[in-house]
Amino acid sequence: MAATTLSSSLFATTTFKAPPPHSSSFSHNFNPCTTRQSLPRVRATMLQDNEEKVKLKESLPSKISTFDDAGKASIESGDSTSSSSSSSFEKFVIKVEQSVNIFLTDSVIKILDTLYHDRDYARFFVLETIARVPYFAFMSVLHMYESFGWWRRADYLKVHFAESWNEMHHLLIMEELGGNAWWFDRFLAQHIAIFYYIMTVFMYAISPRMAYHFSECVESHAFETYDKFIKAQGEDLKKLPAPEVAVNYYTGGDLYLFDEFQTSRIPNTRRPKIENLYDVFVNIRDDEAEHCKTMKACQTHGNLRSPHSDSADNDGDAALCNLEADCEGIVDCLKKSVTSNPAKLK
Repeated sequence: MAATTLSSSLFATTTFKAPPPHSSSFSHNFNPCTTRQSLPRVRATMLQDNEEKVKLKESLPSKISTFDDAGKASIESGDSTSSSSSSSFEKFVIKVEQSVNIFLTDSVIKILDTLYHDRDYARFFVLETIARVPYFAFMSVLHMYESFGWWRRADYLKVHFAESWNEMHHLLIMEELGGNAWWFDRFLAQHIAIFYYIMTVFMYAISPRMAYHFSECVESHAFETYDKFIKAQGEDLKKLPAPEVAVNYYTGGDLYLFDEFQTSRIPNTRRPKIENLYDVFVNIRDDEAEHCKTMKACQTHGNLRSPHSDSADNDGDAALCNLEADCEGIVDCLKKSVTSNPAKLK
């Protein structure tokens, strides 16, 4: 719980102002890893009580994502040959990263489709065991950076902990529904999670952008899985009671962490209703869509901001940010730790 209590006034955070809620349509065939989009930012919309669909601005990357806004501006303005060459190389690197991510994601999906084509709750248990792992990995690397004095970002730690807290409650719901009844399912999920954790730590330390995109692909698959399940079993789900853990989580008194992982939303704008099992799965599906948006935002370095950060905090954090060497990935951190002069940072 240390991550939730870090004060953003002590650590430098980047300024990322959440855009105001607005309405947009979201296709249930959504796949951020295969659909080409042109919008550079993600935005959330309010979910009304009577909504059964996720309304989301589609802005997740295609198989070959575009590079950051600075790179685009450099090419469009024709600043220099070196800038164009650098942007082309970055685009190539992004293409390779995302191609690897898509291959890995598709491979895991094929395994799950083979093993769990007719056992939904067991599949959901495996998915949720896996889905919360990257957030542990992100926090592990961020704590390492902080210990070495390379990179301090309270907002990243807060948001990633809130994401893991949300996924943990998804897992508790699936356990209450009996998804972990078989020993084989528990064995498979736990061992995949161990491998996934090690892989994500390595990936995040080398390329945070690649790690965030991979997590986005996983969350996208989770969204699609829940959406198909709701469409197929919706009427039966409406006749079943909601698990107690779901009622407590979604309608409890303290929803600070629930708002915290939805970084494109203004806090208190989404308050789920839980009247039956159908409502539970609708809200889990909608949570996965919010995770997708947050993971997309994280792929631009320094673009993540806690929904609970106010303008006063941002001003102080921006000033503190200028005093420390910022970095992206362990190679960049090592380079800047050697080349920077500590005396000039004081």
